[in-house]
Amino acid sequence: MLSILAAGSIFFPGLFLLSKRILKHGPGLKWSEKDAVIVSSRLVSSVQAIMASSAGYIIACSCKDIIEDQHWLTSSYILFAVPYFIYDIYAMFLCHWYKLQVKDHEEDSEAKPMRSAISGYLRREFLMVLHHVVMVTVCFPVSVYKQQHTLLHKVNGALMLVTFFICRVLLFPYLYYAYGRYASIPFYMVPLSVPWQYNAGAALLMAPQVYWFSLICRGAFRLFTRASRHKAAVSSTDSEPKTSLLPSANGYSPREADSH
Repeated sequence: MLSILAAGSIFFPGLFLLSKRILKHGPGLKWSEKDAVIVSSRLVSSVQAIMASSAGYIIACSCKDIIEDQHWLTSSYILFAVPYFIYDIYAMFLCHWYKLQVKDHEEDSEAKPMRSAISGYLRREFLMVLHHVVMVTVCFPVSVYKQQHTLLHKVNGALMLVTFFICRVLLFPYLYYAYGRYASIPFYMVPLSVPWQYNAGAALLMAPQVYWFSLICRGAFRLFTRASRHKAAVSSTDSEPKTSLLPSANGYSPREADSH
């Protein structure tokens, strides 16, 4: 675990510093500090996005049961990516800082102090900073440790089911509904009123969302039915005499012996 965290702590900041140095001092480049910082931070973000998407694709293709199966890359890449979210908070602030300095220079005003810059950065990028903090403090522990049978895990799964349905599946009908209100036409007439390319594009985008939602529903059904069967089994076991739980000398339980 520590070696993977250390690798991520070296890789993402190291890639940022290397890219910035090349852009500033590379032959024929000689970029300014501001441009080098902004481009380098975007480069690191793009690399992380590609790596995360590739890891997700490998995991999705390798796991058949989305509830029980777990690919080794899941926890490994989460560990590797944790330092990125910490680094990216600082990188986003650097970009905000240099953009602020340029804006102050263009307005012929004095450069704002660091405290003012930090408060402005937190106000402007509050949701992004909150996202990064939650990823490190909440999603990382939940993803690494096995909590599949806790109430928190079930509540999280139910919330994911609802939010995925609203934000991914209902999005496309809502777009048609909003266009119908804008154009003052009934909802069912919208597909006939827009070019066929729009309908085809919406169908192509919605199809995988429906497929993924069906997988989530199937996984949730298995999770809750498995929990119900487990409770029933525990109840029936507790109601039986304790002697029925003890195996006999020949390796068979009394229940098996009675059945024979």
